[in-house]
Amino acid sequence: MGNLKFPDGALSPHDRRRLEDVYQYVREQCDTFIGYPCTMHFDYTPLLPFLAYPVNNVGDPFAASSYRVHTREIEREVLAWFAELMHIAPEEYWGYVTNGGTEGNLYGLFLARERFPTGVAYYSEDTHYSVYKNLRLLNMRHIMIKSQPNGEIDYGDLYETMRIHRDCPPIIFANIGTTMTEGIDNVRTIQDMFKKLAIHESHIHCDAALAGMTLPFMDDAPAFDFATGIDSLSISGHKFIGSPIPCGIVLTRKHYVERIARSIEYVGTLDTTITGSRNGITPLFLWYAVKQAGRDGFKRRVAACLDNARYTVEQFKRIGVEARRNPCAITVVFPKPPQSVLHKWQIAVNGDRAHIILMPSTTLQHVDELIADIAAANKAAAAPSDTQKPAAKKRPTPAGAPQRTT
Repeated sequence: MGNLKFPDGALSPHDRRRLEDVYQYVREQCDTFIGYPCTMHFDYTPLLPFLAYPVNNVGDPFAASSYRVHTREIEREVLAWFAELMHIAPEEYWGYVTNGGTEGNLYGLFLARERFPTGVAYYSEDTHYSVYKNLRLLNMRHIMIKSQPNGEIDYGDLYETMRIHRDCPPIIFANIGTTMTEGIDNVRTIQDMFKKLAIHESHIHCDAALAGMTLPFMDDAPAFDFATGIDSLSISGHKFIGSPIPCGIVLTRKHYVERIARSIEYVGTLDTTITGSRNGITPLFLWYAVKQAGRDGFKRRVAACLDNARYTVEQFKRIGVEARRNPCAITVVFPKPPQSVLHKWQIAVNGDRAHIILMPSTTLQHVDELIADIAAANKAAAAPSDTQKPAAKKRPTPAGAPQRTT
């Protein structure tokens, strides 16, 4: 009947067509999907047999459980890979595979609140929208800090605000790649502020949803790992790595987690995670991806994306559109184009700005077609409409010519 295969009698012809239609819709939307940081550069077909089982990594991935249909060992290997990438020793880290960046950020803020109940959370105005929601869920005191034009936090505003509230431990929500411009908050600059203000108790959480899988593979990227002194971080798995199911990882220092852990008799394990039941399939995806690509593979992938981002900026400028990108960014920002272009290419906007992200599955053909669409739309917008065209002048009647009568 189509691309989907159904057992005989499983669904009515109407229901089969319904799923076929949805499948075709999803496929078609992926043809022009370049405005959000999700790659389609993956193939997990060899893992399909796992979908026949109720795999659940309930509870702590490092603790035993009476629920034994799980992939915890694979999950721990995934975490070990990221821990090595983020320069934290095996005996010092703890983490788990999350449902995505929002959960990872929620966990980092939760740990910070438990460490410092009287602390104040600081985050920039370019921070992802979900962070404000997380702060409200945790009932944490928080202050928004101004951003610089490139999306990076305004260090002067942060310094002055922390100075005013020196009696409260600062909880820094550092963006390692903001949503709109991929701006990076400099962790070392923030730590220098702590020293100047004689602040000895703090927590730095890094939201590295996208750039957590690009910056480590660049030679000149700013450092944000545990070697620089951060306390927790979150990286998405469905963004640069790629996954059909949203996922991610959160990493932190082990001794922070020990203070919140409690034993749950029903599942025979420790309760240390935000969610109880946890996806046991997504760790398989991440494991397969990092084993298949390796560090060298990701390094090549990142280099290609950076080349494509540079190309994109050049092509925008070629048609007279002022586009820009931050150093080390694969996000290209440009003036908001007409709605027809936004709709076709599924482009995210913020005010008068728009962006595309040069993910591994975004090709130069995508870029060229987008540029052509914007050039055509701009040309059409600049052309005078029929109502704007000046009326044709009447030709004067020569002297002595007969007058036309009605």
